[in-house]
Amino acid sequence: MLFRQYLLTNPIAASYLLGCGSLSQGVVVDPLEDEVDIYIEEAKKLGMNIVYVIDTHLHADHVSGAKKLVEKTGAQYILHQSADTSYDFTPVQDGDELMAGNTKLTFLHTPGHTPEHISVVVTDTTRGDQPWFVLTGHTLMVGDAGRTELASSIEEGAKDLFESLKKLTSLEDHIEVYPGAFSGSVCGRKLSGKPSSTIGFEKRFNHALQIGNKEEFIDYMTKDVPPRPDNFKEIRKKNQGKL
Repeated sequence: MLFRQYLLTNPIAASYLLGCGSLSQGVVVDPLEDEVDIYIEEAKKLGMNIVYVIDTHLHADHVSGAKKLVEKTGAQYILHQSADTSYDFTPVQDGDELMAGNTKLTFLHTPGHTPEHISVVVTDTTRGDQPWFVLTGHTLMVGDAGRTELASSIEEGAKDLFESLKKLTSLEDHIEVYPGAFSGSVCGRKLSGKPSSTIGFEKRFNHALQIGNKEEFIDYMTKDVPPRPDNFKEIRKKNQGKL
C-alpha cells in the first residue's frame, strides 16, 4: 500500500492519498481546493490513477477540492448517501465496501460533526484481512472530538457523536487513527499537534472518550466551544453546490 498524509496550515487540515501501487489505483480523501494539482502530481510520481475521491463530510471550514479533482481525473466522488447536495455523487452507507486495487475501503457512518459524516476503515489485503487504519475526518481526532454545531444543533450533533465514537472505539486497539485536522483547527478543542494515533491510545487518553455517560458527554461538548469558522454557512453551502 502507498500512503501519504498532507498536513496543511491555511486552513489547518489533513488530507490523504493512498491506494494500491501494484494495480495503480489511488484514493484521495478530504482534498482542499488549492491543493488539487499536488494530489495529481503525487499520484503520477507514484504511478497511481486516482479512482476515488472521498469527502468524509461537507466541510464548513474550507472549500473542498473534490469536485475539481474529479473533473481533472475522472474519478468517482464518494459521499454518504444522506449528503444534501445539488450535484450527483456515488453514495455509500454504513458497512459498504469499495476496492482500490488490493486496498479495501470500508465505510462507517459516523454522524455528529455533521449528519452525513463518514469514516473510512482501510485494509491492505496483500498483508492481511484485518484493517490497518481508519480515516476519521472530524469525528475522532487526536486528543478530542470534533465540534457538533456547524450543520445541526449542538445538542443533536453531540448525541450522534456519542454513538459514533462508540462505533469507532469498538475497532481493535492497534488500528491507527488519521484525522482530518490537528492542533490549531477551529473544528475541535484540545487537539494534539501529533496528527495520528491509535484507537487504543485514544481510548486511554482522549478527553472526549473519558466520558461514558451520554448526558455528561452532551454537556461536555456544549462547553468551551471554539469560535466558529469565518463564513462557515457560506462555505458549507458552496461545498453542497448551493452557492
